[in-house]
Amino acid sequence: MILLIFFAFLGGVVTILSPCILPILPVVLSGTVGEGKRKPIGIITGFVLGFTFFTLFLSAIVQATGLSADVLRNVSVFILILFGLSLLIPSLQKRMERFFSRISGRISSGNKDGFSGGIVIGLSLGLLWTPCVGPILAAIITLAVTSSVTLNAFLITLAYSLGTAVPMFIIMTGGRTLLNKAPWLSRNSANIQKAFGVLMIVTAVGIYFSVDRKFQAYILEKFPNYGVGLTKFEDNQTVKSELKKLSGKEENLFGGFTDTFYPTAPQLIQGGQWFNSQPLKLSELRGKVVLIDFWTYTCINCIRTLPYLKSWHEKYKDKGLVIIGVHTPEFEFEKNPDNVEKAIKDFGLEYPIMQDNDYATWRAYNNRYWPAKYFVDKNGKIRDTHFGEGEYDESEKLIQELLKEAGMLKEDMAINNPSYTVESRTPETYLGSNRRTDDGNLSYSGSWQVTPERALPGARANLEFNYEAKNVFLVMGPEGENAGKVNVYLDDKFITQITVDEYRLYDLIKLENPGKHILKLEFLDSNLELYAFTFG
Repeated sequence: MILLIFFAFLGGVVTILSPCILPILPVVLSGTVGEGKRKPIGIITGFVLGFTFFTLFLSAIVQATGLSADVLRNVSVFILILFGLSLLIPSLQKRMERFFSRISGRISSGNKDGFSGGIVIGLSLGLLWTPCVGPILAAIITLAVTSSVTLNAFLITLAYSLGTAVPMFIIMTGGRTLLNKAPWLSRNSANIQKAFGVLMIVTAVGIYFSVDRKFQAYILEKFPNYGVGLTKFEDNQTVKSELKKLSGKEENLFGGFTDTFYPTAPQLIQGGQWFNSQPLKLSELRGKVVLIDFWTYTCINCIRTLPYLKSWHEKYKDKGLVIIGVHTPEFEFEKNPDNVEKAIKDFGLEYPIMQDNDYATWRAYNNRYWPAKYFVDKNGKIRDTHFGEGEYDESEKLIQELLKEAGMLKEDMAINNPSYTVESRTPETYLGSNRRTDDGNLSYSGSWQVTPERALPGARANLEFNYEAKNVFLVMGPEGENAGKVNVYLDDKFITQITVDEYRLYDLIKLENPGKHILKLEFLDSNLELYAFTFG
């Protein structure tokens, strides 16, 4: 735990060098000007509090209030514009100083220490701060979304924010010292303050219109090696082991079975929509064999398991097997029940499926895989698990054994599962900033916006991917009601044009044999959202 706190602190310190930080540095630099000696301390205090709070609880706030994260982001942008105007208009600055002094309990109208106003700026900055985080904080964000916030998660996030605050504070105090010691700067302090006010307003407006993300993409396009390796020190086996302990999840939570002990299967947490069935309870299914399958409809690994599940459903549904799909979304659009229902129909799934948008059942099983299968016997005990693809014959053999134990299958049935191999050396690659996993094989051109979950290309933007596989898939969808079109090229040869009219996994390339290739995508419109590449 201490090791993770230490590395999180270091990760925060080096964040100031990341290309993701460049667009909002003007806000940090604004702390070097203006009246109030304690303004930098206020900004740092607000930033540490805001970043820690919003990192851990933003998802919960959105769910509780119904407000989107964009609304909160826009409020922060408005606050930054207001403070930028205060640097331009002395009378407005004095009114704001009196206002924040009263809020903080210091009623004196002559108070000009700037601490209270600095806190408000820092809180806004904490929400807007979108760094290229390393493995440690990315894991903490995932824990905050998928499970309760623990003291350890709080301490690690706090350490990261304190690490980030150190260079921020040095920049602001160093700038103030320079202003005080350089006579020609002191003489022009009023003009410098106004210049920073303009810069702060321009920055805030740019953030509102997502220019900051386009600027970041431009920097990475022009200087592709900028920032590479900043978080490499976090990516070591010791840190990975500590993160596993932090999540409380081992490789096989229900492993280590014996002939005399099997854990009781946690109940399915009700609350989400059910498809193909009324809500089911495991307690009502005693005497039957239950296969619980955690999946999500754009996950290629999940999709490849569906034909086997469909086959087992048809083969054993009248012999006591109940398959229950638990649809736990990986992306925001997968929470939409209409999208899930359409996917279920497209895949031809007829067994019961429940939505687990809040990760309630996922947490009950301490699951962390898509797909994941839990085999439950007639007494409601978990007899085995399987994570990922493969071992279909072994899984069906276990189903038959459990059905025979339940007295519903008298003799073995033939097992003829088709064989399937994944012929890819390129791993799943996410395009959002929070989970970006490419190792330099991706290159962008044109206008791009990159958000924590997805990438949004502008019209005529291009993306190239050096990969090694047989088949290529991409999760994407249209932003709005209008469909978008994508031209697909393989090794500089035009292959096809794809119409993107819904959120799902799209087949881009299917070859007879695997190999190394260069995929190029040309986006004809500016209304598409891209999430993740998968390969087969």
